[in-house]
Amino acid sequence: MKYNIFGYLIGEGFSNVFKNKKSTGASLMIMCATMIIFGIFLILGENINHIVAEVESAQGIQVFINNDATQEQIDEIENKIRALDGVSTTEFVSKEKALNQMKEKFGDKKELLAGYEENNIFPASYIVTLTDLNKSKDVQEKILTFDNIKKITSKDETVATLINLANGIKIVTGVILLLLVIISIFIIANTIKLTVHARRKEISIMKYVGATNSFIRWPFIVEGMIIGILSSSISIAIVGIGYSVIAENMVNSKFMQVINMSLVTFGDMFNSIIFVYMLLGIGIGALGSVISMRKYLKV
Repeated sequence: MKYNIFGYLIGEGFSNVFKNKKSTGASLMIMCATMIIFGIFLILGENINHIVAEVESAQGIQVFINNDATQEQIDEIENKIRALDGVSTTEFVSKEKALNQMKEKFGDKKELLAGYEENNIFPASYIVTLTDLNKSKDVQEKILTFDNIKKITSKDETVATLINLANGIKIVTGVILLLLVIISIFIIANTIKLTVHARRKEISIMKYVGATNSFIRWPFIVEGMIIGILSSSISIAIVGIGYSVIAENMVNSKFMQVINMSLVTFGDMFNSIIFVYMLLGIGIGALGSVISMRKYLKV
């Protein structure tokens, strides 16, 4: 008996979807547009977070050592740095390596550095990577207290800017999602209200013969959920294909190769995207249906 009732409710929901093709089509288009816009911001946020993580993993500070420091003193500095809380790795850059790196930066004009082999003015240094960039300031302050430290350079501002950008995108995405959800619920509610209005006499009769509100309401909730699931599936396909094409072209571009950054693949985001989309689609559809039914269940 329970299976028959369940089958009836599901069947009625599907029947309502196909009976109202125009209104269903309008709802699908609105919800697809809503989810595609949200998907763009979601993917943008995921890539910003990915880039921030890449920069953080490669980011560090460079500790320059006085030219008159002995090898023993240089080794002592390394041991002290490694003992600090928050330090991940240390890499020694000798005076000779520093000169060669500068020649590479000069490119065709490296002859301007000729003669510096005998009188190398470039100091030796340690490139220090951190386990947590939030500890960068504390680590730098402690290193500056060591003997034979000339100066420290850091690019914390670059990472801070990226983090602020990522946080800004999260806020914008949240606000846009809220607005789009409200619009979608309104559209779904009005779409299903047309179906309910057309069947208002049938609903009244069902109420008078003893049908419960839940029994009457569920076919319309199923209708809203079906519209939500269809919208989610279409949106995922459009967003997935579009992003894959754009991401492939961007990864192969000279700009991305120069900055040595990668993008998140759609496959890596697929599980989270399908979960969010289905949750949104089903939730919006069901909520819109419930709202549209309230008036007509008061008999």
